[in-house]
Amino acid sequence: MIRCKAPLRLGLAGGGTDVSPYADLYGGAILNASINLYAYAHIQPLTDGSIHFESIDRSERCSFKNAAEIELNGYLDLLKGVSLYIEKYIGKPLSFQLSTYVDAPAGSGLGTSSTLVVAILGAFKEWLNLPWGEYDMARIAYEIERKELKMAGGRQDQYAATFGGVNFMEFYADEKVIVNPLRIRTKHLDELQNNLLLYYTGTSRLSAAIIDAQQKNVVAKSEKSIDAMHQLKAQSSMMKEALLRGQLNNIGEILDFGWQHKKQMASEITNPLIDELYSTALKNGATGGKISGAGGGGFMLFYCPENTRFQVMKALQSFGGEFRRYEFTEQGVRSWTSGING
Repeated sequence: MIRCKAPLRLGLAGGGTDVSPYADLYGGAILNASINLYAYAHIQPLTDGSIHFESIDRSERCSFKNAAEIELNGYLDLLKGVSLYIEKYIGKPLSFQLSTYVDAPAGSGLGTSSTLVVAILGAFKEWLNLPWGEYDMARIAYEIERKELKMAGGRQDQYAATFGGVNFMEFYADEKVIVNPLRIRTKHLDELQNNLLLYYTGTSRLSAAIIDAQQKNVVAKSEKSIDAMHQLKAQSSMMKEALLRGQLNNIGEILDFGWQHKKQMASEITNPLIDELYSTALKNGATGGKISGAGGGGFMLFYCPENTRFQVMKALQSFGGEFRRYEFTEQGVRSWTSGING
């Protein structure tokens, strides 16, 4: 059995500036951190020529006699798309069962889809001993998801899942990406983790529709939307400096700065529930926060300095969501082979 896991991520600043055409025209910048929630992929090699796909967390499965039968129809397409790419890449047929599991719901804003693609690629890399470095794997994951499967989105998730850790990422034309790992003192990361609450609203969303609206606003040269993205790019540098200098008292204000501008990128990013959650958190001690991912639902982040986290948690209980425990992790995608005797 070949196994692989890749970490999900928290986007702390600059969200949306990694999406084309903004990143191609103006250059984007994002600061994110991987956490110990994962996407898992398991490959069991077979010898009868058949191919089997299973999403354990979604209770979905399908089987094929061979790769020629596989059809991209919206059902387990991430698993199918990676497998078809691999077979074309190595130039020979494969037989296997691919099973996956993700620690967070799809559409929750933690980069689940892209992270799952990275995990599946990592399992194939382990099985077939493929010659990929970190940038290679992240780029291939991006190409499969965005080009082969035509799923809307940006570029940060693939790189966050592959590299792991806290990174300041830069995005340019021609799909150029530069990942800058940040060396943040352990005590500052511990304090950030203590104060940054991860709250699941209980709702998911289709990020593609929100991203499509964002892209259309850039193409239409919407001054309001483009200026908002410029401000979010600046927010990434503000967040980087605050973390490197240990100026954690500024984190909440920086998050709030980004959230106020992010809402200007597309009307679908927020809604009355999200606005009420946000205002309730601020009234009870949070100094800032944001929606995770494209917006519209999923997870939210709230920065709660000192001991205000407990008051914020109590105030949000009536909304029916849940707080998710997490820790920052330094490692990116990891793969190994099981079945060792002894």
